Amino acid sequence: MVRSLSQWTKTLSFPARISPNRNSKECNVNVLPVTPPPVASAAPPAPPRNKSTANGTATCISTNSTASHSSSSSTHSSPSPPPNVPITEISQIIYPDPESEKAIMSSLVFCIHHKQGCKWSDELRKLKAHLNTCKHDAIPCPNKCGSQIPRVMMTDHLAFTCILRRAICEFCNVEFTGIGLEEHAGTCSSEPIYCESKCGARIVRGRMSIHRAKDCSKRLRRCPHCSREFSADTLSAHGATCPRSPVPCPQRCEAGPFARSDLEAHLRDECKALSVPCTFKEAGCRFKGPRHLLEAHLESNTSAHLSLMVSLSGRQGQQITMLKNAMAKLSTNYTGTLLWKITDWQAKMIEAKSKDGLELVSPPFYTSQYGYKLQASMFLNGNGPGEGTHMSVYIKVLPGEYDALLKWPFSHSVTFTLFEQGTLGSQGGVAESFVPDPSWENFQRPSLEPDALGFGFPRFVSHELLNRRPFVREDTVFLRVKVDPSKIVAV
Repeated sequence: MVRSLSQWTKTLSFPARISPNRNSKECNVNVLPVTPPPVASAAPPAPPRNKSTANGTATCISTNSTASHSSSSSTHSSPSPPPNVPITEISQIIYPDPESEKAIMSSLVFCIHHKQGCKWSDELRKLKAHLNTCKHDAIPCPNKCGSQIPRVMMTDHLAFTCILRRAICEFCNVEFTGIGLEEHAGTCSSEPIYCESKCGARIVRGRMSIHRAKDCSKRLRRCPHCSREFSADTLSAHGATCPRSPVPCPQRCEAGPFARSDLEAHLRDECKALSVPCTFKEAGCRFKGPRHLLEAHLESNTSAHLSLMVSLSGRQGQQITMLKNAMAKLSTNYTGTLLWKITDWQAKMIEAKSKDGLELVSPPFYTSQYGYKLQASMFLNGNGPGEGTHMSVYIKVLPGEYDALLKWPFSHSVTFTLFEQGTLGSQGGVAESFVPDPSWENFQRPSLEPDALGFGFPRFVSHELLNRRPFVREDTVFLRVKVDPSKIVAV
């Protein structure tokens, strides 16, 4: 078995790295085992230099020429040299003559650690000396931890990673081995750590349990009054609003203290020192004094309180009237069209037949916001020529707020329409219209007391027609009164 030079040098921890392509020259070395000569034969002549020999070949190839390596005994095999053989003896084995040894040992090589960053390159014979000082070469740890560490990393290894290093804990100043310090790191009782309750404090690990029990602002504490739990930093704020915390009476009465939730009831019903107003305060009584004097005040001022209540009642009546007027004004129709819904028709018809002259009047309405004020009226059993046989409808002019600005007499056309209910298609019904005559008294500017009757149709719809056609449904009748909006305010 033939071994190369690199294999032999690795055995010696002395590896050779052939220089990469160089412009000067490139040496390839093949080392073959030495075959000792026979005893009986004569010594062979010395082989020529730089030529192939029977025992080995050492050829240097320049950049301008090449040579092939050959061996007459390439098929021979010999056992590998034993380990731990002195270098002089191995040199005798692998270097058959001084010229070959000189050529091989003069070869240009790189450091075996060039991939790790070593820039050294020189002759092969100098490699071993370089490795004795190469900062990338691994050497045993001086602490005998069993690790092989490059020289460049030895300082860090001895300081931080060697399991047999001696190190002192920075918190408790106790000396440990490297592995012992790693085990001690998470349990040192003198190491400051942040509170687990996130209060923001840093406490040494040995005092953490005492801190969490007595000093931590985030520890849970129970309110002594309502038994609810709060963090220590919010308990005082809770005490200011706790419904069960005791508080004294603000009037400094003899009773108390009271739970905060019961204080209002005490002041309202029981506190004798509280100044209370008279129960007739809204009527105008100005008395205000301690509760125990209120009863005596009420007994001694009965007549005065009665007078105050009468005055209050009068003022409230005026306010009610004003509110009614405001509501009526808000509900007034200003469109010029009134849709009058008459309910309970049958009962009202029976009443109209039993009472002479029974008149129904509609809500007042205006022709526009600042127009004429009108009102419709209806006689269910008829009036005048239609009495007893027809339903009569009329329109009358009422005194309005803007009569001084309007043109008189009233001259708008008026249309009465009684609708049929429930018919398919267009809405059916009966309609009658008229245009006021300027000479009619009914349409002159009204006085504060208008005429009892207006102008309209005494025979608007006969009773027979009311019964025959669907004007009445669900005991209800709809009558529309529409005023022509083309003539409104004339200022």
